[in-house]
Formats: sequence, C-alpha cells, structure tokens
Amino acid sequence: MVLLSCLILSYASAEIPLDTDSLLKRMESAYARVNDYQTNVEVRTYNTEASFETKKFLYTFKKPKWIRLDFESPHSGMVLIYPDKSGKVSVRPGGVAHIFQFHLSSGNPLIMGAFGQRIDQTDLGLLIKNISHSLTDQRRGPVEIEQDGCIRIRVLAVNHFQEGVVTLYRFFIDKDLWLPVKVEESMPDGPLERTITFQNLRINTGVPDNFFQMD
Repeated sequence: MVLLSCLILSYASAEIPLDTDSLLKRMESAYARVNDYQTNVEVRTYNTEASFETKKFLYTFKKPKWIRLDFESPHSGMVLIYPDKSGKVSVRPGGVAHIFQFHLSSGNPLIMGAFGQRIDQTDLGLLIKNISHSLTDQRRGPVEIEQDGCIRIRVLAVNHFQEGVVTLYRFFIDKDLWLPVKVEESMPDGPLERTITFQNLRINTGVPDNFFQMD
C-alpha cells in the first residue's frame, strides 16, 4: 500500500507546500528512531534498447551497520552479509553450492553494483544523507517537490556513486514513515537508467544479532 500510494499520477494537492529544510529534517528525525528494518527491494537497470534487468532480494539492516541480502533473483538463495569479522562481505551461494562460503571486499566487482554502489552504501540512512546533498551542495538544477499520496522530489544533482556524473533523480518519500520508498535515476536528457523500489518496508522488527551471521 505504501508503494501504491506513491505511484498515483495526479499532481493536484491541497497540502501545505514543504520546503527543502523541513523535509530533510523530517526524514532525519524519522530515521533517528529506526533501530532496524526489513524491506523487499527491486532494482531495475535499464539498457539502451529500453529493456531492463531486475534484481530482487530481502534487505535487512540493523544499526550501527549490519546488512543482510537474501536474493530471490537472479541468484535465488544467495545470501550476502556485511560485515564479517574481518570487515568483508560473507557470500553464500544458492543451490547446491550453498555449502561454500566466500569472503570478499565490499568493492569486489563480483558483488558491487553496475553503478559503483557497494553493499555498505545501501542503507536508508546513507540514502537520506545523499538526498540531502542532492538538494543542497550537490544540486545542479531546480528542486521540484510534489505531494499527493506521497512526496516526490525531482532534482538534477551529482551522482551519489559515480564521480563526475550528473544524474536526474526522483525520490519518493512515504508520508507516514517519512522515509524513502523509491529512487529513480535518469540521464540528464531523460532516459531512465535505474529504479530502486523498497516494498513492504517494516521498521523496528527486533531482528536478532545472529541473523547477521552465516549458519
């Protein structure tokens, strides 16, 4: 329901307009109350032919910075946990190879996203900080804020993970949680490059510490 409300296309609104400072403060305050969360993540990476590749996984986070990804596709059953005792990423493949376990650096190309985003750069706290930069010191164009079922922010800004690249961002903020639930990244001239959707976002579930350890 959170995501559905954010995708309503009507832009008419009787809401009191939000300024950038108050919006950022609401998000920062909301995240300060978060101890842990789980969400079903869908990442779509678009190709030049307008086709796209999709990754789906259950994402679990616990402060200060424990992260676990349980993949649904394309590598069903694969689990990534950060950090291990050496500060690396523990990787357990799915299927018959699940008996093996690997320890890779967070910058290893095998597990780093195509846009240069590492697993330790995926939490909502960092996303909120990056949104703040996109609306202030890293902004390269006007900020557009619209409201209906959710808050949508549109801004041209320096890319969060690619040095020297400018990206057109659309951030979707849930008005009940005051947390991001979707990010769209496009080229400055319009073509969509990537979307990241946080579905069924669940806050303060009480996930235990041992959930971030391999069996």
